[in-house]
Amino acid sequence: MSTIGLTLADWLIIFIYFAFILGLGYYLKRFTKSQEDFFMAGRKNSSWVAGLAFLSANLGALELMGMAGNTYKYGMYVAHFYWVGAIPAMLFLAIYMMPFYYSSRVHSVPGYLKWRFDEKTRVLNAIAFAIMTLLVSGINLYAMALVLHTFLGWNWHICMWASALTVAMYVSMSGLLSAIFTEIVQFFLIWFGLFLVTFLGIVEIGSLREVFERVPQSFSTLWSTSMDPSQNGMQVTWAGVVLGLGFVLSFGYWTTDFLVVQRAFSAKDMRSARMTPIIASFFKMAVPFLVIIPGLVALILASDPKYGFSLLKDGGQINYDSTLPMLIARYYPSGLAGLGITALLAGFMAGQAGNISAFNTVWTYDIYRSVINKNASDDSLLRMGRVTTIVGIVLSVGTAYWAKSAPSIMDYMQAIFSWVNAPLFATMLLGMFVWWITPTGAFWGLVSGMVSSFTLFLAVKFNWLNPQILALSSPVSDMAINFWRAWWAWLICFTVTILVSFHTKKKPKEELVGLVWGMTDVQALDALPWIKRPEFYAAISVTIFIALNIYFW
Repeated sequence: MSTIGLTLADWLIIFIYFAFILGLGYYLKRFTKSQEDFFMAGRKNSSWVAGLAFLSANLGALELMGMAGNTYKYGMYVAHFYWVGAIPAMLFLAIYMMPFYYSSRVHSVPGYLKWRFDEKTRVLNAIAFAIMTLLVSGINLYAMALVLHTFLGWNWHICMWASALTVAMYVSMSGLLSAIFTEIVQFFLIWFGLFLVTFLGIVEIGSLREVFERVPQSFSTLWSTSMDPSQNGMQVTWAGVVLGLGFVLSFGYWTTDFLVVQRAFSAKDMRSARMTPIIASFFKMAVPFLVIIPGLVALILASDPKYGFSLLKDGGQINYDSTLPMLIARYYPSGLAGLGITALLAGFMAGQAGNISAFNTVWTYDIYRSVINKNASDDSLLRMGRVTTIVGIVLSVGTAYWAKSAPSIMDYMQAIFSWVNAPLFATMLLGMFVWWITPTGAFWGLVSGMVSSFTLFLAVKFNWLNPQILALSSPVSDMAINFWRAWWAWLICFTVTILVSFHTKKKPKEELVGLVWGMTDVQALDALPWIKRPEFYAAISVTIFIALNIYFW
């Protein structure tokens, strides 16, 4: 495999980036004196700091390389992940769910489950989330290694360990604080570093209009072909998009995944915590212009032999995840290539740091202190957090091998989310809005949801079940199967939780104050003028969201 030649300027940019990130982590270490500082960044951040970190933690391998690759594979339908698959859930988190999280002063989502339900539900979710986080963390390590291997030709294993060592060093020094501040730096670096790919791709094709005209019609729309799965690239109906992605996977990720919610926890007050996902929503809606357009450009280039463009192949199989790296190699001349590589690495390291900081918090608070050492001191928790960071990185190296074997990291990621986040959202939704849901009902509902989701995954993988039955349509893609599996897992968890709650002991209402809608005091925000209220900015975000869906209909 040929590699792009890097000049001294390219290497200098990469070196400065790594040196700056490690230096920032070392500097912030002096402000990390307690476990509250390490795990919650001292709860001192403004809504803008928390908001940019909130989105940056999400801009990992999935959002950059995975989405660009899946646009090549599925077309414009991938934009659903940014709009219907993100914005409604982010705003719901801000307006309705953040008051519960923030007012309870919990350190994690499993921590909320303990107070709302009981210890066994908390530990069950903590274990499932820790496993999921390590799997996702492995995706980021694999992506970083793939970029270095593509551009530099380094040994794949050396690339992965070099990336892992860097993340381990700066996160272990000051925990969430260093993760958040480096995520903000990485946020701007990603935009500056990758914008040129979109711009130069449009220039080569001719215009943005020509980009959409030259791809198949099934690849250029959002909703107009959603009645017939055979007419769109993702082979999914509108019901699969709305129920599986727009409702279950989206809400399950944005409202319960501790990786992103933890950033809002670090905000200095309730208003800042609620504004965190709202601010992030505006940037989230713009991200497709960094990854969707390049994916369509790559499809056009690869379809016409005159351009001499193709993706990498592994064992004869197209590696869709190489879309963005190969475009950078095509468009960035010597001197700019270092910026492109650094932008990609910044995104992957932001996602990796987010996963590891979430993993060390959940392990330390919800497993170690809850089960192993219930009387752990502040110093003991801080030491455990730093040790867990290193252990998490090492385990992530192992899961990276599994991620490498997947045809697409996007398909793989959504499968993981359908196992854990989809049923968890049913538990959280019922727990926050229905006071009579019982601890026993929540536990067995969560168990049934996770088990059924993983069972359906195995049933399709080993041909025990016709995927067309699962998706209620034909033909069906791997992504459509993920959407529908998530929906069935949510529905099973939702139903079992209610049925078991009818026949088991309820918690007294006085124990649910601050944990259930209608029993939580958020009146402190009522005195704010309308221009400062989170609801006002959420309404603006919804308006833009609707306009984008209509324009690309």
